[in-house]
Amino acid sequence: MAHDLTGKTVALLVAPRGTEEPEFVQPREALTGAGAQVHVISTETGEAQTVNSDLDPGGSYPITHAIGDVSADDYDGVVIPGGTVGADTLRASEDVVSFIRTFFSQSKPVAAICHGPWTLVEADAVSGRTLTSYPSLQTDIRNAGGTWVDEEVVVDQGLVTSRNPGDLDAFCAKVVEEIAEGRHAEQSRSVA
Repeated sequence: MAHDLTGKTVALLVAPRGTEEPEFVQPREALTGAGAQVHVISTETGEAQTVNSDLDPGGSYPITHAIGDVSADDYDGVVIPGGTVGADTLRASEDVVSFIRTFFSQSKPVAAICHGPWTLVEADAVSGRTLTSYPSLQTDIRNAGGTWVDEEVVVDQGLVTSRNPGDLDAFCAKVVEEIAEGRHAEQSRSVA
């Protein structure tokens, strides 16, 4: 069953450099294809330079908003792609971490793939949650109080996570589904 996201606005985070291209492009296409308006948000304005497999150059994509100019209040969900450098850049930004944390406190859907869950650890939002990620993050997630599992896609009360680009079809389907469902009351328990 297809989910209609008409009237929904979704934040898609991207680092100025180092975000994994398919983990940015495919969710954006799935969201817009379902009718959502997608804002590409980064730590600065301009163009984002993506990568493929962390080392190979990807494409250049316009950033529509700087993190300092947006509020989580204006979005129905947030998607956080991976890419080792990209995710590390995003988690180092206090504004990005605060932005993500607000989605949890407002019980809105949050989705992260590959190295993207690093930002969730930094936001102190994984305690008591079950999630997946790129395997090298499992110790970080466990140390932050989360339960790490090796599955294609994991949904925990509005939190959607996946391991790598190979999981994108399942990830995108669940992201669209969770945003269509709207707020999840249990989401706020992560940051209570």
